[in-house]
Amino acid sequence: MSLLLKLSQLIDTLIERVGKGAFWLILLMTIVSAGNAVVRFIFDYSSNGLLEIQWYLFAAVFLLCSPYALQKNEHVRIDVLSSRFGPRGLAVIDIIGTIFFLLPMVILVLWLSIPIVYESFHIGEMSANAGGLIRWPVKILLPIGFTLLALQGISELIKRFAYLQGLISDPNAKDSAPSAEEELAAAIAAAKAQEAK
Repeated sequence: MSLLLKLSQLIDTLIERVGKGAFWLILLMTIVSAGNAVVRFIFDYSSNGLLEIQWYLFAAVFLLCSPYALQKNEHVRIDVLSSRFGPRGLAVIDIIGTIFFLLPMVILVLWLSIPIVYESFHIGEMSANAGGLIRWPVKILLPIGFTLLALQGISELIKRFAYLQGLISDPNAKDSAPSAEEELAAAIAAAKAQEAK
């Protein structure tokens, strides 16, 4: 089990780096979106390429950050069920959900997306819109994102089994550290207090 836990740590490190790196795409997406709006307003000009890059970036953020959300336990849960179980029961539900729902869905999406990506790359598929972008870079995000999601699912399985064996602490336990919003609120309050002096 120690070898599997090391594998889980490696997967977690990879997913964390990809997830935190993808956060920068949100800034880029915001800049492109705002720039597109300003250019459209001031110069009465719009580009399909700029509009498409916005949804390419959104797709990248969604697909690359989903495994990170799973790792940080920030994914959507059915509270009606999960609130009724203790930590061990929740770990068992996570194992069942991962084996019977998450991993089969990921495998199905991978199975269906790889031929689509291959065909798009092979023919050099372009957007049907005038001035649009090539399509395969956004389509390749599907197998990449879902492969990362599968890896994180495997890591979560390893952690749940290790928890049930008493080898690690509860992987569903929320981090007691303040959230990003709480840290920002504290920083703003500290800055206002500094200004008041």
